Amino acid sequence: MTEQKLQKFICTNCGYVYDPANGDVMSHVPPGTAFEHLPEGWVCPVCYVTTDQFDPVD
Repeated sequence: MTEQKLQKFICTNCGYVYDPANGDVMSHVPPGTAFEHLPEGWVCPVCYVTTDQFDPVD
């Protein structure tokens, strides 16, 4: 079984990159949390836009 690499996502408003390897400590999101599994209501910790304003990082 191969380990799946978790996708990073970038905020199109401010450029913040959500890295699942780090999670989001300020919002109590543990490391290893995929972008798709972020809690409902999670927002960018920098500019507070919602997840629909994020794009995958290549």
